[in-house]
Amino acid sequence: MKPLENKKLNVLFILHLPPPIHGAAIANTYIKNSQLINSDHTTDYVSLSTNTVLAQTGKGSIKKAFKFVGILAKVIKLIASKKYDLCYVSLTANGPAFYKDLIVVALLKLANKKILYHFHNKGVSMAKQNNLNDALYRFAFKNTQSILLSKYLYPDVAKYVDEAQIHYCPYGIPTSDPRLVNPMRKSSAANQKISLLYLSNMMIEKGVYVLLEACVLLKKENIPFTCNFVGGWTDITPQEFEDYVRQNDLSDCVFAHGPKYGDEKLAFFNEADVFIFPTYYHYETFGLVNLEAMQHGLPIISTSEGGIPDVIEDNQTGFLIPKNNPVQLAQKIKFFVNNPTAGAVMGDKGRERFKTLFTLNTFEEKISEIIGKAAGKTVHV
Repeated sequence: MKPLENKKLNVLFILHLPPPIHGAAIANTYIKNSQLINSDHTTDYVSLSTNTVLAQTGKGSIKKAFKFVGILAKVIKLIASKKYDLCYVSLTANGPAFYKDLIVVALLKLANKKILYHFHNKGVSMAKQNNLNDALYRFAFKNTQSILLSKYLYPDVAKYVDEAQIHYCPYGIPTSDPRLVNPMRKSSAANQKISLLYLSNMMIEKGVYVLLEACVLLKKENIPFTCNFVGGWTDITPQEFEDYVRQNDLSDCVFAHGPKYGDEKLAFFNEADVFIFPTYYHYETFGLVNLEAMQHGLPIISTSEGGIPDVIEDNQTGFLIPKNNPVQLAQKIKFFVNNPTAGAVMGDKGRERFKTLFTLNTFEEKISEIIGKAAGKTVHV
């Protein structure tokens, strides 16, 4: 098809936006606020979010039901009044939210709209195997295209989607204020106290207790360290965390700070020596926090959950360890304690990898390009 250089595409974005704050909502906010995407295309936005805090996820209420009816009304009004070349939908992979999102998809299909899904989570293959779900997924994926964050996530949807209908686009994030990025870490010698950082939602499956157990092992070996936990509380309460810390004699080296933003959050990255994200969260796809750590020159210890192996090069920019394995985690932390120079080299490699692959500008350009391809037209960015 001949490229259309001057014709803007009309695109309806139906996506999950904050609140609450989580990886998908952050990525969708980048899209909504993108000058590049909004200048390349004529855009409208509808938020699919009915929750205000993460704790409401999966829980029904009258208030949420009325809010969803309002979302449906807005979608109906827009598709009835405007001609869209493409409808972009951040479809939830499974569970109650999938059924809710599917109602929106059904409206778009009834209106014969071209649909591009962007999966920020996974779980299609984990959905209950029954005839109803099988039929619903076949309906949802028929004559659609999808964006996945990594090639490692394709098996999740392979039963229903030919890979020819898949576009791969890793996340990108804004670069931080360089004056707050300190390239010289405190741990310049093996006998100095190492500073560990966990920054994500305080969730069991994100690996909070895995890291705490590793801290217990380090403490028993008299390894000097400080471990800071930064993030909002979800299925772990502040009291439960403090009880664990106190019972395991970690009060002098392990600290929880709650959620931090802006300069306060950057200060934690700036003071850290190693970033740790030992997630085994079953819906984990990418780990945006790993990108933040990479741009700050931190070596990372994480897992092979979701698309994380596309982000972290094992033994090059950090380590990928088995999931739910505090012993392995403690061993890798000890490596950085004993080899601070190697940690600095890994951090530098991670920063360069971030600059090459994971900037926000790269993400925006790729999304705009995919939109053009999915709509069957070429957009020059």
